[in-house]
Amino acid sequence: MRIGSRLTVAALALVAATGFASAKDWTTIRVGTDATYPPFESQDSGGKIVGFDIEILDAICADIKATCTYVNQDFDGIIPALVAGKFDVIDSSISITPEREKTIEFTDKYYNTPAAIIAPKDSDLKGVTKADLAGKSIGVQSSTTHATYAEKTFTDSTIKYYPSLDPAKLDLSSGRIDAMNDDVVVLTDWLKTPDGACCKLVGTIKPVPEIHGIGAGFGVRKGDGDLKALLNKGIADIRANGAYKTIQDKYFTFDVYGD
Repeated sequence: MRIGSRLTVAALALVAATGFASAKDWTTIRVGTDATYPPFESQDSGGKIVGFDIEILDAICADIKATCTYVNQDFDGIIPALVAGKFDVIDSSISITPEREKTIEFTDKYYNTPAAIIAPKDSDLKGVTKADLAGKSIGVQSSTTHATYAEKTFTDSTIKYYPSLDPAKLDLSSGRIDAMNDDVVVLTDWLKTPDGACCKLVGTIKPVPEIHGIGAGFGVRKGDGDLKALLNKGIADIRANGAYKTIQDKYFTFDVYGD
């Protein structure tokens, strides 16, 4: 019995070491994204999910010989949906933060851009500090790093939470809130549209690593380390072979990967 137990343990150890015990078939990867965040992810006129994040992950999936299928998911429920198995990967400009790493794992970053404040063009706002925004109402998307930053920093302001940025943009343009706090790329992209002509960029926010994280990564469930490794390989490969830059240059005039 002892000999049999030892053989069994040894066999199991070998299986675990070679990956046969827990290996999954990642030829198809289900992806969750909140498609309300242009230019990173949104829906075109035909309902197809498009954007920088989507093209980056598609390039990675091609590199690792997998097919990506996308599910539209509200951002405030995206981590619970991943953990529950609704999909395998979060691809939704989700920042790599210590708090989120308690629940899920992240790949290496694939871009990093700062947060910013925008306001109506006739606003008297001159800066983005706590003192500058004292007494103002600030719109943020719930369950984001921007919401966390606003809660912790703008304690003399009124924070208003939105499920997505679209209703926040509407409230800002109509004067129901005084400012918005979100990613500088997302906000300035909107400022270039007819609807965004109402407003201006006040300034960017110096990142706080423990809140804003170290950039956006792809989220995976704890225990899916093989998938994380595949995605990290894909990120490195498309950075090296020029595919990343080709996609980046379709959307941006600067290095969105960041320092």
